[in-house]
Amino acid sequence: DSALSPGPLKVLWITWAPSHGPHSASPPYPGLPMMEVRINISRQQVEKVFGLEEYWCQCVAWSSSGTTKSQKAYVRIAYLRKNFEQEPLAKEVSLEQGIILPCRPPEGIPPAEVEWLRNEDLVDPSLDPNVYVTREHSLVVRQARLADTANYTCVAKNIVARRRSSSAAVTVYVNGGWSTWTEWSACSATCGRGWQKRSRSCTNPAPLNGGSFCEGQSGQKTACATLCPVDGGWTEWSKWSACALDCTRWRSRECSEPPPRNGGEECQGADLDTRNCTSDLCIHTASGPEDVALYVGLIAVAVCLVLLLLVLILVYCRKKEGLDSDVADSSILTSGFQPVSIKPTKADNSHLLTIQPDLSTTTTTYQGTLCPRQESSGPKFQLTNGHLLSPLGSGRHTLHHSSPASEAEDFVARLSTQNYFRSLPRGASNMAYGTFNFLGGRLMIPNTGISLLIPPDAIPRGKIYEIYLTLHKQEDVRLPLAGCQTLLSPIISCGPPGVLLTRPVILSMDHCGEPSPENWSLRLKKQSCEGTWEDVLHLGEESPAHLYYCQLEARACHVFTEQLGRFALVGEALSSAAAKRLKLLLFAPTACTSLEYTIRVYCLHDTHDALKEVIQLEKQMGGQLIEEPRVLHFKDSYHNLRLSIHDVPSSLWKSKLLVSYQEIPFYHIWNGGAQQFLHCTFTLERFSPSTTDLACKIWIWQVEGDGQSFNVNFNINKDTRFAELLAPDNEGGVPALVGPSAFKIPFLIRQKIISSLDPPCGRGADWRTLAQKLHLDSHLGFFASKPSPTAMILNLWEARHFPHGNLSQLAAAVADLGKQDTALFMVSEAEC
Repeated sequence: DSALSPGPLKVLWITWAPSHGPHSASPPYPGLPMMEVRINISRQQVEKVFGLEEYWCQCVAWSSSGTTKSQKAYVRIAYLRKNFEQEPLAKEVSLEQGIILPCRPPEGIPPAEVEWLRNEDLVDPSLDPNVYVTREHSLVVRQARLADTANYTCVAKNIVARRRSSSAAVTVYVNGGWSTWTEWSACSATCGRGWQKRSRSCTNPAPLNGGSFCEGQSGQKTACATLCPVDGGWTEWSKWSACALDCTRWRSRECSEPPPRNGGEECQGADLDTRNCTSDLCIHTASGPEDVALYVGLIAVAVCLVLLLLVLILVYCRKKEGLDSDVADSSILTSGFQPVSIKPTKADNSHLLTIQPDLSTTTTTYQGTLCPRQESSGPKFQLTNGHLLSPLGSGRHTLHHSSPASEAEDFVARLSTQNYFRSLPRGASNMAYGTFNFLGGRLMIPNTGISLLIPPDAIPRGKIYEIYLTLHKQEDVRLPLAGCQTLLSPIISCGPPGVLLTRPVILSMDHCGEPSPENWSLRLKKQSCEGTWEDVLHLGEESPAHLYYCQLEARACHVFTEQLGRFALVGEALSSAAAKRLKLLLFAPTACTSLEYTIRVYCLHDTHDALKEVIQLEKQMGGQLIEEPRVLHFKDSYHNLRLSIHDVPSSLWKSKLLVSYQEIPFYHIWNGGAQQFLHCTFTLERFSPSTTDLACKIWIWQVEGDGQSFNVNFNINKDTRFAELLAPDNEGGVPALVGPSAFKIPFLIRQKIISSLDPPCGRGADWRTLAQKLHLDSHLGFFASKPSPTAMILNLWEARHFPHGNLSQLAAAVADLGKQDTALFMVSEAEC
């Protein structure tokens, strides 16, 4: 106030805050003096007066005119806590889905500022309109893109510190989508009812970053019908026309019963027939000298043919006598047996078939050819360790059943020089071979269920054949499959093809089908020398006069054939209930030196040869079986096979599988002829090297079909309890057996049974009753078409029951026929 004379002005700065050094300011009004007061005080002094409450600073000025105070300036201690109140969490989102990553920064003074990092790069919403940060500091992605797959970090900072949250992994996945259906395939049948198929793939888009696989079927099948071609047929000839002036008459017919349609063949032959005729208008002339000459010439040719035939018969008879006397004399078959006296009145006749020959060893080289139609100058077999016949005066009568291992490569090399045999494997593990004569023998590929039985007299007397038996890997031999066909057996070669056989041999092999006439159409395929595959037998439609015949059992089949070659059993599903057996095996490493551990799940055909291949592969990889094998029935339903792992202890192990299950497509199992087994791998990671116990469940199932569950619980370093399940069977020892040692039934007993049961008997005690007792009565027509039905029955028994067949049961079946007379089983001293 101007009315008041101003007195001296006094200013006091009251501050409880620590000083930060000298402070100067320009006076608000020039010419007026300004007083500045400073005081230094520590934080401890303030807290001593104010405690932990807030403290403040205030400026007070007074003079004679009065006192004035500034507003209080509150001073706080700056800080930033370490832990976020809410951190962002990992997320898995589908493409174009929104993403929200929340972040609540730690408490602090002043409040923290928040920024976001993506893979350590700053996220700037001003540069990317697809992202923004809310007032609550949450990061929002409007539409997820594949590029948004990254690790996100929330960063909080103020004047005191800078804090980082845990990184949150965001995965943008793509669920699989079906492509459009392909066009329907051509009808599988060229005539009548068949099938059409179409397929689609899970590629629109393909699953990515753990996205789910497409739901539903990847293939469809529908019935179709094709009009069958009808070949044309001739009508009956019309009546002969009247004799014409040129001494001819004619008759005609038409191709109309039926007419050709749907691409059928036209009628073969002429539709008009003319002949000479005689009538009142024609002059009948006698035969001229040309007709007489024709008749004389025909008679001369006929006489020459008869003389030539007589000469050939004479040469053949002399040659046969020479060969028979050179191979064996009457003592060969009987010199090894001792006199046996059997009383027919005893009830127990199990010993009747157990007479064994007195055998010894001799070594002789036979000079035989690979094929009787071709001459071979290659090396011959040195056959040793034979136990076929007793020692004779000349070693030329002795034939042995095995060859030294060093000659296996020579044998395969000789076969491989011929065109047909170039696809044979070079190794000997899947091959058996031997040299055989009329006494017969047996070839076996160990641990595969594959054998070839050569019965006595199947090879003509005087002939010696080198015969082989080979198991092919499916990737080495292409077998075309059409429609709903699937391979049920291994592909086997026996040969050489083209050799002359006088009796059927029996080829035995496993199959993986569940045979039932209403669900399967089974066919035996054979490859020709040109390489094409042909259907040589339709099981269930065999005829007795056919070159091939098959005894089908639950897990094996026995094929009678008089022609050697390459064979396979193929099935065509007639309904969705048709199933093939898959064997499921779980393998894992025997030793684990890293944190990762893998479990391999094999799905293979339920046959011995496929199991042998997997075992050999795992032995090379150092694997061990960790659970007992299971069998799954895989149906022709077009549904895939799924595999998943569950109940892995999360405190000890972590599964590295990004999806909930693995899947094997239906066609890889049903039509995939390139290999007999498929496998999936589950990779686990343990948190500590000291963890050795693993417990989990593995499920394997066909969608809408059969399934199996494995409860895995073992120690990865020392658990070998399932090793004995993979111990190979010896299957009777050596791969090749020659002569009597190849058969369970002694030779002389076999001959006596045949001679006794082959003739028909009014009381019914003949070979038919034996077939019924051995449950082979469904093949009576085939047995009856052969010269010796009893020999066929005994051959089939040998093929089915070697080497573990029970002779006692066979003896009981023979004895029950009512033929228990001395002449049936007695071996006289004269025969010995």
